Amino acid sequence: MKKAVFLDRDGVINEVLTDRVKFVNEPQQLFFLPGVAKAIKQLNTVFDYIFVVTNQGGVGLGFMKESQLKAIHKHMMAELAKEGAFIQEVAYCPHKPKAGCACRKPNSKMIEDLARKYHVDVSSSYMVGDTDTDIIAGKNAGTKGVFLGTADPLADAVFPDLLSAAAWIIEDANRS
Repeated sequence: MKKAVFLDRDGVINEVLTDRVKFVNEPQQLFFLPGVAKAIKQLNTVFDYIFVVTNQGGVGLGFMKESQLKAIHKHMMAELAKEGAFIQEVAYCPHKPKAGCACRKPNSKMIEDLARKYHVDVSSSYMVGDTDTDIIAGKNAGTKGVFLGTADPLADAVFPDLLSAAAWIIEDANRS
């Protein structure tokens, strides 16, 4: 079985609700948070896969088309790859908030589907996010949860950013 790190997108990989950008609806609105490429590159050395699992209700709400979302993800992956940081696949929930779908976090369908497709052992894997819904989705799927922010009682660990979280994830994975 393989091991993976599942990353939320907005607030983990890129800016959201900042002075520069409110929401990312076009590739040129994607601004990477500091240290993200370096963190993913470090995680690539230890984990078989890095995935992005993201709620993108803006599609269901009509703020962007699914083709625009795919262009954003293609751009994100290409820019990270230029830095030697690789994401295997991006899974997203395009449905409206409160649509009742199985894929929207805190539900764990996106994580479970990727784990099944790539033969990932979720108990040796991690979900990194900046909201309770991310941590709950990871826990529901069976991963450890790493929260980016100041505090989250549900998380196994809390860090201010992905780069500092990556060091702990690698150390924890090597201990297991």
